[in-house]
Amino acid sequence: MVESAVQRRLAAILAADVVGYSRLMGHDEIGTLATLRALRAELVDPKIVEHNGRIFKATGDGVLAEFPSVVNAVACAVDIQRRLEVRNADMPEDRAIRLRIGVNLGDVIVEGEDIFGDGVNVAARLERVAPAGGVAVSGTVRDHLGNRLDLQFEDMGEHALKNIEQLVRVCRVRLADTSALARRALSLPDRPSIAVLPFVNMSDDPEQEYFSDGITEDITTELSRFRSLSVIARNSSFTYKGRTMKIADVARDLGVTYVLEGSVRRAGNRIRITAQLVDGETGSHIWAERYDREIADMFAVQDEITQRIVGMLAAGLEDDSLERAKRKHPENLIAYDHWLRGKRLLWTVGQNNLEARRHFEKAAATDPSFSRAYSGLAVTYQMEALDLSTAAEGRGAYDMAFDSAERALELDEADYQAHIALAWPCLYRGDYERMKKHVDRAIMLNPNDADSLANASYMLAMYGEGEKAVACSEAAMRLNPRYPDWYIAFQATALFTARRYPEALAARIRIPDYFIDSTFFGAAMLAKLDRLAEAKLWAERAVARLKGRPGGVEHAAKGCIQLLLDNNPFRLQEDRDHFAEAMRMAGVPG
Repeated sequence: MVESAVQRRLAAILAADVVGYSRLMGHDEIGTLATLRALRAELVDPKIVEHNGRIFKATGDGVLAEFPSVVNAVACAVDIQRRLEVRNADMPEDRAIRLRIGVNLGDVIVEGEDIFGDGVNVAARLERVAPAGGVAVSGTVRDHLGNRLDLQFEDMGEHALKNIEQLVRVCRVRLADTSALARRALSLPDRPSIAVLPFVNMSDDPEQEYFSDGITEDITTELSRFRSLSVIARNSSFTYKGRTMKIADVARDLGVTYVLEGSVRRAGNRIRITAQLVDGETGSHIWAERYDREIADMFAVQDEITQRIVGMLAAGLEDDSLERAKRKHPENLIAYDHWLRGKRLLWTVGQNNLEARRHFEKAAATDPSFSRAYSGLAVTYQMEALDLSTAAEGRGAYDMAFDSAERALELDEADYQAHIALAWPCLYRGDYERMKKHVDRAIMLNPNDADSLANASYMLAMYGEGEKAVACSEAAMRLNPRYPDWYIAFQATALFTARRYPEALAARIRIPDYFIDSTFFGAAMLAKLDRLAEAKLWAERAVARLKGRPGGVEHAAKGCIQLLLDNNPFRLQEDRDHFAEAMRMAGVPG
């Protein structure tokens, strides 16, 4: 008898397992089994099918599924975890069902409907190192995924996984805290709220994706300038990119009344844009339009879509907001094209700051009157400065941000991003009043821009307005429910400045050590709560991290507390003393 040839193939494998299964069963065996059956039937299995996956093995507390690509597998894992948090929102903590999920890409052996091999084994081991409610992926998955999903990852380094010969690089998907989202979604804002979903690229060339994304972002920005509307941030809306979703589900997830969707087709010098405004509760179309125009008329189409929506949703048109929405458009479409490419690079996962800067430089060179090219440049320098260990190291980048943002405002005073970009170097130059002026002006120009509000939360904390800083961070998180970890880092700083230590610590421990300063702030919060032993451990870890950075040993030798005060330039002496005292209580060297 001749044994049939072994079938092998490359596959993306998802492994999911219930956290604390034995504890849950011991607490309520019948209830737990019923809950798990419902979870499989209502969430896990449908989501796997929705993302083109196939379950090939299931146990009482876990599933293994195969997907045709890493994009499908990771998108499914994130979708499941986010929706599970919503389901858990009203559950007692001891009865909430949470999953760990691992995703791997590897060679597998196929026997009938079953799959075996290292590709499966690594996925199962990755699941065990994933955080509760989180997703861990192999380095192979992360590399193949590239920028195809609007997600952030934390590289956890190489791990020795049980029964796996080689070390495996592990990356954790950074998931925003959706339990807060679940609570917020129960009550809508007190004004018309809208999410703009990514417009679908209908062009023959898939490389035109950046163009349709850019139009989506432009319309989102124009709508967000109206105070009578609540507009969900681009980050959150783009988590639905490439997915088939019921509008009612999107509206519920994001806590909005209306959803705008559409498509873009670009062919030669012609462009076709379709747009549909949908009621988030009923799914009925309120308004739909198709525009067939010359590509040079694209900006006029964007303005028309904005005005139609505002006219239907707002109680009355706000003349000043409408005027601001008609911001200065570039005179050269090549410049706009480079700006779109730069913006796309800033939004994608990974360090694309320098490449984005090159596109903004080309945009400015092509059209020197295009203000957004210079505000884009300013943002890249601001990001470069924030990525450095000390304010002193970032001074050169802040100077470049200052010059670029000033130039942007000379060309267009209504460029709210330039105001935020200019506020940062003003803060580190000790020009607090000018910083405050630009922060206030940015929020006045665009009260719905979540990133501006999140940035404002930190700068207002430094100014000494702790409670206002907290309010800004809360507003940012409401407008961007899928907010990144740096929102929480800035919120923790604002809460500490407002002397709300338990809330500050609760925020701080939800995120990894985003900045070295965040670890020091964690030590300060613990010290103010009289948890001195823990505070000292955090302080020691923070000092060790600082010394591990280039030049860190020299910085530490000069005194960590002074370095931290330079990095976090509180305007008020009482806030400086408050922070320094907490550092000393935690044992941080002066």
